[in-house]
Parts: sequence; C-alpha cells; structure tokens
Amino acid sequence: MRNILIVLLAFTFTNAFGQTDFQKLFDSFSLKGSTTVYDLKNKRWFYTDSLDTERETLPASTFKILNSLIALENKVVADESQLIKWDGADKTFFGTKIESWNKDTDLKTAYKNSTIWFYVEVAKKIGRKKYKKYLKKCGYGNNELTEKGVDFWNYGNFGISPGNQIEFLIKLYKNDLPFSKTTLDKVKEIMISENAENYTIRDKSGWTKKNGIDIGWYVGYLQTNDNIYFFATRITKNINDSNPDFSKARKEITIAILKELKAI
Repeated sequence: MRNILIVLLAFTFTNAFGQTDFQKLFDSFSLKGSTTVYDLKNKRWFYTDSLDTERETLPASTFKILNSLIALENKVVADESQLIKWDGADKTFFGTKIESWNKDTDLKTAYKNSTIWFYVEVAKKIGRKKYKKYLKKCGYGNNELTEKGVDFWNYGNFGISPGNQIEFLIKLYKNDLPFSKTTLDKVKEIMISENAENYTIRDKSGWTKKNGIDIGWYVGYLQTNDNIYFFATRITKNINDSNPDFSKARKEITIAILKELKAI
C-alpha cells in the first residue's frame, strides 16, 4: 500500500511544498540525499525524493535503536546504566581518535556518543541467529547478514531504506514490536535529544562509508502536543570530497523541512 501512496503523496508534496525548493537545502551543503516524513495524525507521507525513500543502504549507527532494544530484552546488559569495561586501546572513527569512546561506558552513554566498540561487544553476545530472528519480527531491513565482521550495520550488504526506517519507528512509538514495555520505555527514554516546552525529539544519527561514498543518516520522531512526525534523512557524498558540514547537515536539513511542514 505504501508503494501506491508514494506516487500520490510525492505528487502532493511536490505541489504543496515544492520538491525543487527542498532540494536546495541539500544543494546548499553540496550533498545528495532525501528526507522522508510521516504525519501520524493525518496519515500522510511526504517525500523530497520518492525514489530515494525506497533505496536501501547500510543503517550505520541508526541501528543502535534496534540494537539497544535487543540488548536490553535479552539481558546482554542488565539495564541502561550497566558499564562495559573499556579495553584501554584508543578508539578511532575512520582514523580519527574519539576521546569520548576511551572509557568504561554504559548503554545510554554509548547511544548518545555512538560508541561503536560498546555495541560490537553487545553484538558478540547476541549472535547472528538472534539478530536474524529480530530483524524478521520487526520488519527491519533486508536481513542480509553475510558480512563477516561483527558490526554488520556499518559494513557489508545489510540495508534499510528511509521508508522502512520510518515504518520501524512507527511500530516503536506504538509499542508494536516484540519487546516488553519496560524495554521499549527505556530505549525511548535514551533516544530523547531535545525536550522543549511544546515538543520532544527522539532521534539517532549515523555515518558510515561504502564503495567510496559517505552515507549519513538522521532518523527519529518529533512529538508535539497533538501530533507525531516521523522522519528519516539520508545524505551522501564522495569520500574524497571535503565537506566540514556533512555531520551537521543531517539534522539541519531535517529540522528545516519539519518547520516548513509546520511540525515545529
């Protein structure tokens, strides 16, 4: 059904808000990409690029939402505050040392800092068989787990589309996932990045590289007093192109579009 709505509502989005104008947001950062939004109250999908919303790529650290749910549900960590010991080796992200990763870390801090090594340790205990079970039950991604390295969400052929990201987030919001309410509530809590007077944002960013391309994500949902807006923005660039705005562009583009949609 959503594939049919893509054609109809992408047309609505283009005419009501101007797809070309939204593309200027990506152009202003010298980036390619798209933003997909779902308005829960009015049951409406909005797309800046209806084709891109169906294209699958690695989820990178946005997978930490589901990974946290699985870890808590299976008692891989007792709760969001249980520490896992740092091994003492400096941790890097594509060659850049990340100081915040070089310490004992708990789940809520690892989520906030996107601490890769923490989730790698978690993944070792969960195992591929259990991951495949949860991916199928949650309807998350393509279930392609042939990557030999532990963090299949950063490397290999595992993939998810922006539309699928939002479908998963809707299930999370509605507690329509195979996890206890306690687990769901804990993850929803650690997802909060902004808690303003009139709205709350729960989100996760992600960044990885594949086939010479930087892939950046910003996904989550905005909860206002009377509605919920789910969003998934994905940006890309050539890894050889220097772009100091790549990291911040993910959220800035998303917020600009949400403001244009009168969500904020």
